[in-house]
Amino acid sequence: MDTKNLALKDTKTILDTCWTVAKAERVSFIVDGADYFRTLREVLLDAEREVLLIGWDFDFEIEMLPSKSDDDGNAPDGFPNQLGPFLEAVIERKPELNIYMLKWNGAVLVAPGRLGPSLALYVFANDRIHFALDGHHPFGACHHQKIVVADGHFAFCGGIDVTEGRWDTGQHLSDDPRRAGKNGKICEPWHDATSVLAGPVALDLAELARLRWYRATGKTLAVPKDLKQVTWPTGLRVDAREVDVAIARTEPPYNGEPLVNEIEELTLASIAAAQKTIYIESQYFAAETICEALKTRLGEPHGPEIILINPEAALSRLEDDAMHVLRERYLSDLRECDHSDRFRAYYPINDTREPIYVHAKIVIVDDEILKIGSSNMNDRSLGFDTECDIMIQGHENVVSEFRTRLLSEHLDVSPTTFSKTFKETGSLIETIDLLNSENGRGLRKLLQSRSGKVGEVLADTRALDPRYKPGQETSTGQGLRPRHVAAVAAIGLFLYLIWRVWDGFR
Repeated sequence: MDTKNLALKDTKTILDTCWTVAKAERVSFIVDGADYFRTLREVLLDAEREVLLIGWDFDFEIEMLPSKSDDDGNAPDGFPNQLGPFLEAVIERKPELNIYMLKWNGAVLVAPGRLGPSLALYVFANDRIHFALDGHHPFGACHHQKIVVADGHFAFCGGIDVTEGRWDTGQHLSDDPRRAGKNGKICEPWHDATSVLAGPVALDLAELARLRWYRATGKTLAVPKDLKQVTWPTGLRVDAREVDVAIARTEPPYNGEPLVNEIEELTLASIAAAQKTIYIESQYFAAETICEALKTRLGEPHGPEIILINPEAALSRLEDDAMHVLRERYLSDLRECDHSDRFRAYYPINDTREPIYVHAKIVIVDDEILKIGSSNMNDRSLGFDTECDIMIQGHENVVSEFRTRLLSEHLDVSPTTFSKTFKETGSLIETIDLLNSENGRGLRKLLQSRSGKVGEVLADTRALDPRYKPGQETSTGQGLRPRHVAAVAAIGLFLYLIWRVWDGFR
């Protein structure tokens, strides 16, 4: 793995900041979860030898195609709609297929209700479904990569987790019953994105997934022989062909391994290279080095326009205190530096003015650079959690068309209308101003919110948004390890089995 590291120069080019670069025969960008879950099902059904699923969380009880189940719980493709039974059905029909699922160990604390189904699948499912919890990180850190690789040829890399609350369409309708959670409550509208990659670059993502598996379990996954190409999914648009794709990572220092902060270096180099526009979608905005870099660009007399898309509010009050107090400080700094009116920060709303939660992690610079992956714009993602982003550089139409697609969705206009207006104005900010409806769906300015004492303390200490910097180390063995979670899991499984037995006698 280390042999692939590209040498970093005193003056880094964009590609110098990344781990590796490989060819993608086809590339697609999926916006929002409905298309992702549909495409994921098709890819899993087509895989023959190996599927690697590396994620923050997996919820085996979700319906991958909401409202599409028949009386037997099957989707229109004839297979179970719920993720867990679907995986079991997939493995049963493919005698040489192995599925490896690696989930952050802390997810069992964040969502303890999903522990029972996870353990039931692990214990009772086919022995070719391999499930593990990843604890190879410092205490409090998170395994946050979201990677799927099928047969070493087809891969997803982005921000969408295979868990509850991620499914939505590009319409983001209010009270859409298809977003109902297991408790019957309608989840909020959710904007997300991922990339689809076919070709040699998938082998590099598979190698990264195998390394994560080895670190978490101590077991080496052999590369299957005679892997076949996965069929390109039906109806999935091809956004690019035969392009070089770079992979960048964040990995915290751990057990003698140094910090890997390629994503930070890539983002900073991209910001420095911008000529006209920097477009950002992120769940958070609290990364100190990135904010300083943006301030520098705003301080230039003829620097780029900067557009930030964030959620209006976090998913909880604690998260608001931990992240959005910092966001307000940085937004205030950027607005103070913005002497040429080149900075905007928005949140999206749907047609009933309900805020749409932004979970996508995207940076687009000019018509030159497109970065998408799992990393947020906070310090954790740059030097504490494990992250994986991909980047495409130099394909003007690919980059500009994806930015147009994103903003057209937010503004509820056609891509043709957006492109025509942008060509006339030459400014993203002016284009947004002209197309942004005052009534119904659109983008709204992020406003200053109140912060209490808890938020001020969390912001001052960065207690929930820490990071390591180059040269810093952690002590060997620090952090929650799989054996610790295994003990909790064993207790949970015991209680779950007792409940199932008791339920059978009722």
